[in-house]
Amino acid sequence: MSTPTSPKILIAGGGIGGLFMGILLEKAGLDYQIFESNTEFLPLGAACGLSYNIMAAVDQLGMLEDLKKISTTVEINTIFKQDMEVIREIRLRENKLGTGYDTLVTSRPEFHALLLSHVPKEKIHMGKKIVSLQQDLETVTITCEDKSTYTGDLLIGADGAYSDVRKAMYKDMEKDGMTPKIKVDEPQIHIMSYLGVAENLDPANYEGLGEEESHSDTIIGEGRGETWRYFTATDNRVCWRFDYQSNSMTPEDIEAWKNSDYLAFPKESINPDFRKYELAIMGNLGQMFDATPKERLSKVVLEENVPQSWYHKRTVLIGDAAHRVLPNFGALNAILDAIILSNALYEMPNANHKNITRAFEEFYAERFPTDERDLSPKQQSATILAGKTWLDTAGRFLLMKMVPKYFKERSLEYICQYRPQVTFLPKIESKGTVQSTPQRPSKKYAALVKSQGSTSTSATAV
Repeated sequence: MSTPTSPKILIAGGGIGGLFMGILLEKAGLDYQIFESNTEFLPLGAACGLSYNIMAAVDQLGMLEDLKKISTTVEINTIFKQDMEVIREIRLRENKLGTGYDTLVTSRPEFHALLLSHVPKEKIHMGKKIVSLQQDLETVTITCEDKSTYTGDLLIGADGAYSDVRKAMYKDMEKDGMTPKIKVDEPQIHIMSYLGVAENLDPANYEGLGEEESHSDTIIGEGRGETWRYFTATDNRVCWRFDYQSNSMTPEDIEAWKNSDYLAFPKESINPDFRKYELAIMGNLGQMFDATPKERLSKVVLEENVPQSWYHKRTVLIGDAAHRVLPNFGALNAILDAIILSNALYEMPNANHKNITRAFEEFYAERFPTDERDLSPKQQSATILAGKTWLDTAGRFLLMKMVPKYFKERSLEYICQYRPQVTFLPKIESKGTVQSTPQRPSKKYAALVKSQGSTSTSATAV
């Protein structure tokens, strides 16, 4: 139940980031509503790789055991050349030693369904595509395509890479004489991806099906910047993705691919040349295409850029609406954003403009430096893994074969440290050898615990 001073929070987008944000606000006792543009949730997307960075928070929310039931453990990610020569094995089991948690993989539709089950149905409004917003220092109002309007104290844009909230917020900034800032590295990378979940596969025909540990493989094609990767999943399924990289696409080419975050399309439109590409678990991509139900086949264009303007007045962006990243990091970043932002919102004494601005500033100060620091390595990694030039080939050799163990271990320790927790829930004590990055505790939560302890003591005395 919300408190008398609880802000009224509007969340745009019922994807991974929006639902996770809703779950956090539910636990915080804050008033919120979620507005999803689609009239129904579509089971699109392939795999969600969920790392140790978020596992303590998932544990705090009481969802870890349910997540494990729909996931397989990833202990090794093997990178192959197209002729199946092994380039490198990345041993993720070392991460568990440092953090105490496995790296898990599940299908995106199943993970979305799990999150959806933890949000009260009455909190979600479907078919609410946002076309405009109006805000001042007191409130923010959204107008939807169906002419309905909703007013709240603040708006969280979790509506994906082609965010309607971001577009509306930027228009509002321009109206106020401000220029939205977007950092785009040149040459800009675009990755076109086909994604799907192949179902009802015969374990006799594919290695690793039915095992608790996922076979996680990446295969780097010989030409045209092609890369395909997959995870074996529960119930004899394979989550797969085929990527084609380009830094020379015209705007028309990009628009031909993108319409929403995940766009359904007929499998017959896939280039038939791709079907023969082989998998390390036996079989080929064509078999994955054929075993994927049409409602689980989608495509998306991914591009690397970081909007530097994440908030304005009473509106803030999270997930892909805030930072567009190359494959594998979208869901993870959205969840980390939601954790940090919910911590800041919980701490507000009330929803006046000063407190909301301070909360947004704290969120931005933590998440934007992390995002910007990670941008260049992610972009370089994507170029090396799928690049087409001799320099990319040389980079692959250096990255995979010649990086000394000492530097790999130091890098592992660094990335294992960032494991933020929800500050308004009981803390999960560190389970690994690497201590997490220190977090500022919640004064509000500490006062609540103290008051509950005093009440309990008084009741016992009576």
